[in-house]
Amino acid sequence: MTFTDLPDLVRRDLGGAVVAANDEFFAARENLVLPHPAVARTEFGHKGKEYDGWETRRRRGPGHDWAIVRLGAPGVVAGVVVDTAFFTGNFPSQASVEGAAVEGDPAVDQLAKADWQPILPLSDLAGDTANTFAVESDRRYTHVRLTIHPDGGVARLRVHGTVVPDPRLVDAGPFDLAALENGGRVTGVSNAHYGSPHQLIGRGDARSMGEGWENARRRGPGNDWVDVALACEGVVTLAELDTSYFLGNAPGSASLTGRTSDGAEVTLLPRTRLQPDTRHRFVLDGAPGVHAVRLDVFPDGGMARLRLWGRPTAAGRAGLGRRWFDALPDVTALEVLGRAGTDPSDAGRLVGARPLTGELPAGVAALLDGPAGGSR
Repeated sequence: MTFTDLPDLVRRDLGGAVVAANDEFFAARENLVLPHPAVARTEFGHKGKEYDGWETRRRRGPGHDWAIVRLGAPGVVAGVVVDTAFFTGNFPSQASVEGAAVEGDPAVDQLAKADWQPILPLSDLAGDTANTFAVESDRRYTHVRLTIHPDGGVARLRVHGTVVPDPRLVDAGPFDLAALENGGRVTGVSNAHYGSPHQLIGRGDARSMGEGWENARRRGPGNDWVDVALACEGVVTLAELDTSYFLGNAPGSASLTGRTSDGAEVTLLPRTRLQPDTRHRFVLDGAPGVHAVRLDVFPDGGMARLRLWGRPTAAGRAGLGRRWFDALPDVTALEVLGRAGTDPSDAGRLVGARPLTGELPAGVAALLDGPAGGSR
């Protein structure tokens, strides 16, 4: 498995957006995060040849160009792709990427003052190429800044990594334990000939069959399946198996099997008949806490979305909170503790002592491990 097998955290269909750029004279910055690959364009406009990407004007003095991108799902970055597809005589010579973690929904002027940390050092680029760079990082970022040197065009920016959700949002009520934006991830799949299994747990509703998971037609025994690691250990109370847009190629039936922390398999949904082009919803009573779920489809066929609504167990919530806090950059971790009412000196000591073990002050314990009493 390479970093490109991990989700792209900046894709527009996950909620990513280019919130600012210093220049976009020839081609709009928003193209950087479009989910589909760049395409060749032959037309010329008033400003010159048009490109499916972001392109700045020729720089006549010192400096460089940049674009700030909001991650659709904050997380830890494992690798970056700076794709210069179809840019041949007008691509940047080099590029670098930085990350920042900012609370809330910051304005552009706030982002300019953020604590930007290096993710990818200044690196050489080739034209008309998906330039791939694996990176070493253990920090959770909400934004990245792409800097190109000195100017030029980039078709797409891909930032692959692992989603690290904010546990404070989990405490508000039931949530989709499988959703990519909440930290769910696909860990295995039998076949993905027509559509990526990551789309199965993607954001929002599918808008066509092409935005779901579809396998090849099975010509032998057995069945197709997808393994999903949940955002954290949790109790699933409602499952949605959505076959929208799959008409002549929906599964005949499906089942859900969970895995507990001790490795045992438990049936969450027995094999159940499905209808084409239908959003199926199943209430699951008495299910134990599980950390992973396998969706089996019989014998094959496509599905638009899988939703697994529920609540974390006490252990799951604590693991989620600790992982989130340990991944915060120092400045952001201090800010989070300050908002929770922690004395500045105590906050500095706690941030420096990460990963935290042992007994914690009550306010910090509630933030990291969840409300007293657990789940659920």
